[in-house]
Amino acid sequence: MASLSPLHQRLAQHLAQRDADGTRRRLSLSGTGLVDFSSNDYLGLSRHPAVQQALQQATAEAAGSSGSRLLTGNSEAAEALETHLAEFHGAEAALLFNSGYTANMGFFSAVPRRGDTILYDEASHASVKDGIRGSFASAWSFRHNDLQDLERKLVRATGAVFVAVESLYSMDGDMAPLRKLAGLCQAHGAYLVVDEAHTNGLYGPRGEGLVAELGLEESVFARILTFGKALGSQGAAIAGATVLRDYLLNFSRPFIYTTALPPLTITGLAAAYKLLPTLAQEREYLFSLSDYLKAQLNALPGLRVPHESHIIHPVFFTENPGPAYVREVASRAQAAGFDVRPIVSPTVPVGTERLRLIVHSYNTEAEIDGLARVLTAGMLH
Repeated sequence: MASLSPLHQRLAQHLAQRDADGTRRRLSLSGTGLVDFSSNDYLGLSRHPAVQQALQQATAEAAGSSGSRLLTGNSEAAEALETHLAEFHGAEAALLFNSGYTANMGFFSAVPRRGDTILYDEASHASVKDGIRGSFASAWSFRHNDLQDLERKLVRATGAVFVAVESLYSMDGDMAPLRKLAGLCQAHGAYLVVDEAHTNGLYGPRGEGLVAELGLEESVFARILTFGKALGSQGAAIAGATVLRDYLLNFSRPFIYTTALPPLTITGLAAAYKLLPTLAQEREYLFSLSDYLKAQLNALPGLRVPHESHIIHPVFFTENPGPAYVREVASRAQAAGFDVRPIVSPTVPVGTERLRLIVHSYNTEAEIDGLARVLTAGMLH
């Protein structure tokens, strides 16, 4: 075997350091037959018979879109879906992107310009932070859900000021105080941008999202609506004014230079959105399971689930034992039949390692009881 070049050696050293820290990432397959407490498929739409039937009926469609939307990848189905998304979410217009990641990248790298300011919650998703890196605007983080810290920075901000938050945060499962944020932005003339990745499909009478449930559509400049969670598919859309859609179509590089979503994905999304208004009972049951899981796990010695978490539940060990311990407990849970995943640095700060449990409308209280027993038995003493 040829000797490693200096660059290969440098890469190997970084990986070795991750091994030493217990934080190296590796791909794994989802275990067949495990009880799902890990996926983002909150409502089970990826496996819903109506969605599967729509996909089966569309199998004669082309396998791929053949190009970007601005070249050969556009379609009547894509435009019809965007029209429906705008109506459904109470916006003037919507523009499809290939993922929530590219939607955030596409917005923050294109809309804020030199001389503008982006203020973002420190717990914002990596895609927001990467999009900000592609912008020439000034950018400051503010402490998580801390309105006083945000206001101090709003006073210092210049140009067009964008405030970036998530409606429901993906690692801690807590919600942004959207009503107060909207009022603060209005008072300072700032533009509120809300990533609804984990609330799209779950909130509102039809699943329109948390912004719509709170009646804040007119107070939010842009919403990032991700389809890889409750919609059970892939892709995303940015919803806002028509002029915003047209601007992104002209200036957002992740939209302009990306092959469009394939026809089957568009078909599946249309079918999933048709189902959303009929799933009120599933959403209500999901919320009740979420509360049940918190109550059961917080009754166990050595575990702590924040009371403010919702749907997504970080499970902390009171002695904060480190990444190796958390991974071992997750491994024991998987061996017992539960798909449970550990979250460690650098995804979360060092010292905040946790399990991340997600409840679904197809989970049961009995499964939560079983998981609680397994976690108790699986903790190392």
